[in-house]
Amino acid sequence: MAQHYATAIPPAFLDLIEHPNDPIAIQVIPTPAELEVTPEERSDPIGDDALSPVPGIVHRYADRALLKPLLVCPLYCRFCFRREHVGPDGGLLDDAALERALEWLRTHPQIQEVILTGGDPLMLSARRLGQIMDALSAMPHVTTIRLHTRVPVAAPERVTEALLDTLESDKAVWMAVHINHARELSEPAKACLKQIVRRGIPLLGQSVLLRGVNDSEDALEALFRGMVAARMRPYYLHQLDPAPGTARFHVPVEEGQRLLAGLRGRVTGLAWPTYVLDIPGGYGKVPLGPGYVDGPRTVRDPEGKTHNLDRL
Repeated sequence: MAQHYATAIPPAFLDLIEHPNDPIAIQVIPTPAELEVTPEERSDPIGDDALSPVPGIVHRYADRALLKPLLVCPLYCRFCFRREHVGPDGGLLDDAALERALEWLRTHPQIQEVILTGGDPLMLSARRLGQIMDALSAMPHVTTIRLHTRVPVAAPERVTEALLDTLESDKAVWMAVHINHARELSEPAKACLKQIVRRGIPLLGQSVLLRGVNDSEDALEALFRGMVAARMRPYYLHQLDPAPGTARFHVPVEEGQRLLAGLRGRVTGLAWPTYVLDIPGGYGKVPLGPGYVDGPRTVRDPEGKTHNLDRL
């Protein structure tokens, strides 16, 4: 299995696993089912490659861009939409490639928000992360820097005071943390998140709706309530992207809508994320509400164009 997709489970996350089929284990332990690819699955399901003007940059929306300085993660989720690209050998953008990516951002004044992702930006050294933050902070048109990470729950020991020092900026700095199950909010994870909040960095929670992990009202309620208790605003609940070998995690949209509807009246609005789909092929992210879902397999993108999908 390792020759196809990267595998890593840090000790802090491994300690959360109670048995091989529990909701934590399912996310990270490889199985032969990953080699079973269905027709609708794609190596680049959300179309990043076609929207990359230079290595390390993805520009899908007019006012923001992704900066991917590395393709290394603290752990490798078995449902990852970038699973064909990430891994311990993904390494860093070298100095020249990073400078080209930063120069692209400098010369595109419409970019107001830069999203550091990858890979996981908190896997960078404090020196490298500081270099990137300083460069972004010096761009007058950039108002917001957002980091997407799994580190606070997967490897909280990496979040040192030195690393947090690098996030100091006159820009608005936000952090979106990927969490799929309430048990990921361990005591070390909550202590790490408290450190981040004390630095004045607002926290957002991102999750993927996953079969066997959080596909019940009780599991979602516990997850979203746990986020709010950790001073994290549930932001997005993502419909699974059709990456190769991920069909076992798929929950149909209609079921996802029923699950969220079942939470209405049970949880505070603070614990209510937006249920979203990244339309395969790079057409953008849409909420899975009545304005975008036109039938059992049809969605409309932000420009109003319809897309018929093999699996929804």
